[in-house]
Amino acid sequence: MTYRQETLNRMKGKIMKYSILSIMVMLAATAQAGVITLDGHHLTQEQAWSIAEGKDTVAISSEAYERLERSHQLVELAAKGGTPVYGLTVGVGLNKDKSLFSANGELSQEVREASKAFNRNALRSHSAGIGPMAEDVIARLQLVIRLNTLLAGQTGAQPKVAELYRDFLNKGITPQIPARGSVGEADITLSSHVGAVMMGEWKAKVDGKVVSGAEALKLKGVSPLDPQGKDALAILSTNAMAVAQVMKARKDAKTLADFSPALFALSLEGLNGNIAPVLPQAVSVHPFTGLEKEASRIRDALDGSYLWKKNEERALQDPLSFRTSVYVLREVNQALNHLDEELQVQLNSSDDNPGTILNADKKYSEHEQVAMYFVEGKDVKGAIVPTANFEPLPVAIAAQRLGIALTHLSHNSVQRSIHLSDEHFTGLTRFLSDPKNKGHAFGAIQKPFVALHSENQTLANPVSFLGTPVAGDIEDTFTNLPLVAERLAKIADNTAYIYSLELLHAAQAVDLRTKLKGQFAMGKDSQELYKRYRQAVKYVGEDRIFTDDIENGKNLIMNNLR
Repeated sequence: MTYRQETLNRMKGKIMKYSILSIMVMLAATAQAGVITLDGHHLTQEQAWSIAEGKDTVAISSEAYERLERSHQLVELAAKGGTPVYGLTVGVGLNKDKSLFSANGELSQEVREASKAFNRNALRSHSAGIGPMAEDVIARLQLVIRLNTLLAGQTGAQPKVAELYRDFLNKGITPQIPARGSVGEADITLSSHVGAVMMGEWKAKVDGKVVSGAEALKLKGVSPLDPQGKDALAILSTNAMAVAQVMKARKDAKTLADFSPALFALSLEGLNGNIAPVLPQAVSVHPFTGLEKEASRIRDALDGSYLWKKNEERALQDPLSFRTSVYVLREVNQALNHLDEELQVQLNSSDDNPGTILNADKKYSEHEQVAMYFVEGKDVKGAIVPTANFEPLPVAIAAQRLGIALTHLSHNSVQRSIHLSDEHFTGLTRFLSDPKNKGHAFGAIQKPFVALHSENQTLANPVSFLGTPVAGDIEDTFTNLPLVAERLAKIADNTAYIYSLELLHAAQAVDLRTKLKGQFAMGKDSQELYKRYRQAVKYVGEDRIFTDDIENGKNLIMNNLR
């Protein structure tokens, strides 16, 4: 019988297993608006966020479910045959040399009970994260990511595990997952808490209230997991938690990047600056990928501005923080593109060790060392191969690159704000004070943005290589991806405040230029930004407390202008 015929027979058997009515219900559900069907390979960040935020429910594609079943069959076949499989027939970490059981060709009740005991203990013993608990949306994002990577069909877990991820998302069971305590080589001490809730242990949030795992399952009518085989390893050995944290930081960074051209345009108008560095003639002679795109975005933001007309008071060349900003914006967006590329791979492929590979390529299998990984039975064949696929270094490096680029962004913003307060550069008043008042104006508020930028300079230092060997010295590399995400998120948050302070300076400079120099035309984007900002933060005619202004500006940048 050919493999195709075998597959058709299995599919026929599966159809018999379900009633025609249940299949129709399933198809109708997945066709509804607001349902995202996952298949392990085509999840986007936007879809992941939509599910995590509760805007859409989730379904599992029939093809992915088929892979789950067959992958689990392959694992059971390997266990029966006595193939040494990490986390299945032997222990994990340094205990990889400890045999868990010997099936001797049969998965007896005794063998299954031994496997279940190992799985329960693995989930409990690895649940050792450090608080605080992750935000609900981040915990749910973790569930989305891990569900999709499970559906690649290379974990060997029971299909029940994927069903529980789906049910948790659709029915509103949010495991309490600690946010810290992972070195970034699979978040084993964090994600294990999801498995604990699946067993009816630990804690979860349901309808806004934290309850025990058992009560959460009962309230939502979900039967608990009786873990066995590779279930525990599939649940705990994943980078989904850290990736969710990176995605949150990336989202904030993207908001700042999208906001940047309008803010820069407003600051340039406040300065009476020179548009020359963003002209196509200027950037075309140094054609870095994406540079012209950023220059074009700035030119568009300045469409209609007075800066396109000659002005005798305008400097031939502005301070470098203005002239080089187009390069900085290019670096931020290149870093975002790089991170998006790595995240797309991470979200849509398996990071499991060992990898359960259906119909694995038999290249090099003529060698005994390779041949030992292959398993073949009547209905299923493939290989269970030790991997290093738990390594998220590509994501960590890309996220750190984005942190460095954002810190250059905060640097230029800080320097632009300082120059906007300097009458030698603007031809306006010192510290942008109202001409009729002798107040301190913006003389003191330089300190907060300098302090925040100093934090960014520290946070931008790479940390992916920091650590010390653990687990009997066998686990001796690190990415610290959760820490990378935390630092990136803090850099983005600091930069949002720094941008708020630049916005305060730029809008004040525009108002003073009008008072002192007369009316002038603004760019379409800079004018729209100015109007919206002035609805939230008023002109500074006399000294006042600025703390609320700074907060309001930051909220406008990160929320209203998304």
